[in-house]
Amino acid sequence: MKSNSIFLTSCLVICIVIFLSCSSPDSRIRKSQELFDSYPAEVQQNIRAGKVDVGYTEDMVRMALGDPNETAVNKTAQGEVHVWAYTKSSPGGGVSIGHSIGSGRTRTGVSIGMGRSYQTRYKAVVEFRDGRVSKITVYDK
Repeated sequence: MKSNSIFLTSCLVICIVIFLSCSSPDSRIRKSQELFDSYPAEVQQNIRAGKVDVGYTEDMVRMALGDPNETAVNKTAQGEVHVWAYTKSSPGGGVSIGHSIGSGRTRTGVSIGMGRSYQTRYKAVVEFRDGRVSKITVYDK
């Protein structure tokens, strides 16, 4: 009985730590409150809602969406385009059915598994030219 209590308490503590370490627009705003306060009201409202718009700076995008999962730099005839990608990963699984015949025996098997494979999907891709958002692509959830 005591070991169950210790286990449940440990799980609760781990969940609280994970929850508190999650980054949200509010927590990112608090870290840069003075900069956030200098933005126009419409920009502040969008950042709080986790939205970005063309013309936003990298700081504004970081407050709204957090740090990107992937970054890249594309060189074009018009100059460099910095690309930030925001992704979401989810566990993958699979089902397989096998059948074999050999040495006078027939074998059939079914396997179902949840493995360590993950599907990565893009949530948003933000492009910057000269330090300002020039294009935003948001993907369906």
